[in-house]
Amino acid sequence: MKKTLIRGGTLVTGKEMQRNDILVSVTGEIEEVRPGIPVPKNSEVIGAEGLLLFPLLTDCHVHFREPGFEHKATMATEACAALAGGIGTVCDMPNTLPPTTTIAALADKVRRAATVEGCIIKFFFGITEAAHLQELRALWTGTTMEMKRLRQHCCGVKLYFDHSTGDQRIAGDLIEEVFRACAELKIPLVVHCEDPDVNAAAAKKTTRTDIAAHSLLRPPESEERAIQRALELAKKHTGALHIAHLSTKQGAALVRQAKRDGLQVTCEVTPHHLFLTSDDYVTLGTFVKVNPSLGTREHRDALWEALTDGTIDCIASDHAPHTLEEKKNPEPLKAPSGMPGVETMLPLLLTAAAGSWPHPVSEPAPAFRRLTYSDIVRLCFVNPNRIFPLHSEAPAKGAPLRLALIDPAARWTIAPAALRSKCGWTPYEAWRMTGAVVRILQR
Repeated sequence: MKKTLIRGGTLVTGKEMQRNDILVSVTGEIEEVRPGIPVPKNSEVIGAEGLLLFPLLTDCHVHFREPGFEHKATMATEACAALAGGIGTVCDMPNTLPPTTTIAALADKVRRAATVEGCIIKFFFGITEAAHLQELRALWTGTTMEMKRLRQHCCGVKLYFDHSTGDQRIAGDLIEEVFRACAELKIPLVVHCEDPDVNAAAAKKTTRTDIAAHSLLRPPESEERAIQRALELAKKHTGALHIAHLSTKQGAALVRQAKRDGLQVTCEVTPHHLFLTSDDYVTLGTFVKVNPSLGTREHRDALWEALTDGTIDCIASDHAPHTLEEKKNPEPLKAPSGMPGVETMLPLLLTAAAGSWPHPVSEPAPAFRRLTYSDIVRLCFVNPNRIFPLHSEAPAKGAPLRLALIDPAARWTIAPAALRSKCGWTPYEAWRMTGAVVRILQR
C-alpha cells in the first residue's frame, strides 16, 4: 500500500469551505489536512481541483427491507445505492419481518449487516407492546459483551403513533412508558407523528378513491396533534425527542416553539417533502404516495423556511423502496406508501445549493429556498452524529479516510436504469441535476 495525497480539493464542513490537501497513511488514516502538502515519495496522487470534498454523509432514516422483504431491496443493494449517492452511514428502521422488536431480531440484522461493505448500517429498535419494552431495557442495561456489542449497532428507538408500512403502531397505553424509559436510559427516541384518531375520522369523511385522496386520509391535523402529544410527553419526562419526516406548516411551528421553550427536540425533513407537493399526484400518481402524505405548496414552503431558520436539524431520505408492480396497484389507495431516495437525496440538495430548482414543472420556487454546501454537511452529517450515537468522524488528522468527491458543476439527468436501488424506479425520473458524486474514497 502507498500513501495517498488528495490534492487541491475544497473540504466542506458544517461551518465553512476551505481548499485543502489531505494526506492519507498506508493504513487508511488521515495524517494531515492543510494546503500545500508536499507529495511524498512513491505515493498515489488524486487530483481534486475543482471538486468538493464531503465526508461520507449520514442518512438517519432508511428502510432497507431486509429481512423479510428482499424482493423489494436488500442491505447489499441499498448500501450500494447509498454509497453512489455519497452516503456512508444509514439508520435502518424496525419495520422488517420479523420487526426489530427483540434482541434476537437486532442480532440477526447486525449479523447480516456485517457482510455489507462500504456502508455502515445502524438499527432502530421498535416497540409495539410491553414485551418489546422489556427487551429494550435488557439490551440497554445488559452487562455481557454481547449486549454491549449489540448496543453499538443500535441508534435508538422508533415509535409509530399510527400504522404505516409494516403495521408498527404502538399500543396507546404504552406510549408514555416508552418516553419515560428512553429518558431514564438516555436512549434517542424517534417518533412517526400521525394521530390515529384524526386519521380514522378523515377516513370516515372521505369517499374519494383517487390517489390524491391519500392526502385527505392523512391530513395535516394528524401530524399536528401527534407532535403536540409527543412534545408534552418529552417535556413531562425531560427526555430527548426526534420528530421523523416533518411535513406540515403546523408541525414546523410546534417544533420551532418547543425549541424556544428549551425542550430537547430535534427533527428531520425528507427531500420529497421539500421538492414535491400534492400537485404532483396528477403526473406521478402512486409513485408519490408516502406517509406522512405530501402537502400543498404552503406546507412545502413552510418546511423550507424551517430549514433556513434552523428549526429543522436533519435531512433524511426515508428511503422506502417497493416494487413497480406494487406501486402500480390498480386501486391507487391500496398501493404501498414510500419511495426510494437514498441515492437521489444528495444530488437534489446539491442542485438546490447550486441555485437551481430541480422540479421540471414550471412553478414558483419557495421564497425561503436557501441552502449552501456547508448546510448539506451540517444537516446530513454533523447534526445526525450529534443526535444519534453513530460515531462517524469528520475528515481530520487520525480519522479514517471516508470521503465523497463532488463535482458541483456536473450536469446530468436522473435515469432509473442508472440507479442502484433494487426497485428500479424513482419519482425524480428526468429531473435535471447540478452536482454529482464522482468518486468515493475510503479504506
